[in-house]
Amino acid sequence: MVCPLCSQRKAKRACPALGQQICAVCCGTKRLVEINCPADCVYLTAARSHPPAVVQRQQEHDRAQLLPLLAGLSERQARLFLMIGTLISRHRGEALQKLVDEDIAQAAEALAATLETAGRGIVYEHRPSTVPAERLLTELKGLVTDVTREGGSALERDAAIALRRLEAAAKERVKAQPGGHAFQQLLVRVLLAPGGPASGEQHKTATTAASSLIIPGV
Repeated sequence: MVCPLCSQRKAKRACPALGQQICAVCCGTKRLVEINCPADCVYLTAARSHPPAVVQRQQEHDRAQLLPLLAGLSERQARLFLMIGTLISRHRGEALQKLVDEDIAQAAEALAATLETAGRGIVYEHRPSTVPAERLLTELKGLVTDVTREGGSALERDAAIALRRLEAAAKERVKAQPGGHAFQQLLVRVLLAPGGPASGEQHKTATTAASSLIIPGV
């Protein structure tokens, strides 16, 4: 039986997310990126418990890419960056309209611009130009609204700063790989896997619950 994902290699692994057999390569490279793996998947659990050397090197490389994006941000802005980044990493587009990094940049840019405009006393909804970006924007707007509800304009300004940083990072990936999703894959590998930057001392509180963010004095 040929793997239904790559149509090249033999399907030898039972994928609980897809309900069918796939090859080991697709299992290893597409998990949590294109495949919404359940937490109890034996292959996912094994990979997390005993990552091979190549995976460890990838994790170190990913952290080296992500941590500079937090440079210069306040602790609260860094928390917002990682919370929003986690939402982006979990977002799944439609089968025929998959999310790409340009969509991420557009959605982050639109919401940041809306928050910045509101900070100047003007109510205006900035919109992205693609349907996948619009879908992502809806989710981002819901998260930011929930987080900033108790924090007022100061927290909205911090959210706009975090969104601008995400926008810039996504645009950098677009320059290198137009039409790709390298930035979302980076967020998936770092924020959805154990041992991400939130486990380090410098950013140990960055991915705490939203309740810790909505305290204006934090």
